[in-house]
Amino acid sequence: MTREEKATVIEDLKSQLADNTTIYLADISGLDAGTTSDLRRACFKANIKLAVVKNTLLSKAMEASEKEFGELPEVLKGNTSLMFSETGNAPAKLIKTFRKKSDRPLLKGAFIEEAVFIGDDKLDALVSIKSKEEVIADIIALLQSPAKNVISGLKSGGGKLAGILKTLSEKE
Repeated sequence: MTREEKATVIEDLKSQLADNTTIYLADISGLDAGTTSDLRRACFKANIKLAVVKNTLLSKAMEASEKEFGELPEVLKGNTSLMFSETGNAPAKLIKTFRKKSDRPLLKGAFIEEAVFIGDDKLDALVSIKSKEEVIADIIALLQSPAKNVISGLKSGGGKLAGILKTLSEKE
C-alpha cells in the first residue's frame, strides 16, 4: 500500500469516525468464512456497518479526529473490526446474540456519544443502554401517567357523585 493510498484510507476513516456517534471495536478473528458472512448479513439486517481495518491506520485516524477516544487506541492489537450504528446498543445486542452460536466476536471497546467502554466485560452494560427512541418512549409514558390518573379519578369520581346525587334526590 502506497503512502497516498494510506493517506486516503486514514482520511476515509477519519470522516467515518466524525460522522458516527456509535463506534464499536470487535475481534472477529478465528471465524470461518461462513460464520463471517453470517455476521456480515446480521449486521446488514440490523443496520450496522461492519469493516475490517488495519490498527495503525485506525489509530492515526483517531489521532487526527476531533473526538476524544480516551483509552480506545490502546486496544488496537490483533484483528480489529469496526462497527458503526445509529443505535447505541444495537452492535452490543448483535454481538451477544451472535455469541450464542460462536465464541466470537469479542468486544474490544466502544465509543458511544463521547463515552468510552473498554473490554469484553462491558458487553452487558452496553446491551442495557437504551436507544434514543426507547428513552423518548419512557419520557412520554411518564408524562402521560399523571394525566391518566386525573382522568380515571374524574371518571370514577363522576360516577360516585352521580350516585350520591341520585340517593339524595330519592330521599326527598
